[in-house]
Amino acid sequence: MTSSPYYSPSGGHPPQTQLLTDRAVFTEAYAVIPKGTMRDIVTSYLPFWEKTRLWVLSRPLSGFAETFSQYIMEVQPGGGSKNPEQDADAEAVLFVVQGKLTLTIERTVHVLEDGGYAYLPAGCAWTVENSADAPVRFHWIRKAYEAVEGLDAPDAFVTNEKQIKPTEMPGTDGKWATTRFVAPEDLRHDMHVTIVTFEPGAVIPFAETHVMEHGLYVLEGKAVYRLNQDWVEVEAGDYMWLRAFCPQACYAGGPGKFRYLLYKDVNRHMKLSRG
Repeated sequence: MTSSPYYSPSGGHPPQTQLLTDRAVFTEAYAVIPKGTMRDIVTSYLPFWEKTRLWVLSRPLSGFAETFSQYIMEVQPGGGSKNPEQDADAEAVLFVVQGKLTLTIERTVHVLEDGGYAYLPAGCAWTVENSADAPVRFHWIRKAYEAVEGLDAPDAFVTNEKQIKPTEMPGTDGKWATTRFVAPEDLRHDMHVTIVTFEPGAVIPFAETHVMEHGLYVLEGKAVYRLNQDWVEVEAGDYMWLRAFCPQACYAGGPGKFRYLLYKDVNRHMKLSRG
């Protein structure tokens, strides 16, 4: 297998001599799931998937983050699924971090390598297979699509992040940039999955505090991240899970770029209680 620039877990177990102390934490506003917790003992399996296991990074929880789930899938050679999604309301994004994934959407075959990205609208027919001779690992982010009368549903598409020029944040001289797979003004979409990149020493210079929920998987590098009232160290392979309005900021530590895959819910009214 060729090397990938993105971190992905491989499981296993630590030795009995390893200290228990780690960075895992779950609070009322955020959770940090370090890469060291993604071991064999915490993997899951899904119906209709062959030669496949997964790490569940997040799932809807009442009173916490409620809009999405995120998995890291690991499919062995010859594995995959002809019936991957049983929820007709679920839209999805797939992002490949290692290996090759054969994805068929409505009978059209695509081969996604590391950096490969696919958007799958709710109700579309898709299958996946590992036709290579090494495992493939990819993120699978799922959300119940919120249809709006008068707006068409989004179309499926496949691309690779290497084909997309990142958008620089104003006033940062390119030190902070976002790779956008969907135009922000495309209101058909009710979620964005992007890649955020910080050059060494770059910062989020204020505490972002907003309604969007987040899943942040660190693809490369390391940083010190501000979550609510705490500063936490994070590195490639770590996952941060944020509820709405959790204050957040960061300092990128270097020596290389700090990059993460980011989920957020967008472009819809806030649901109101009807009693």
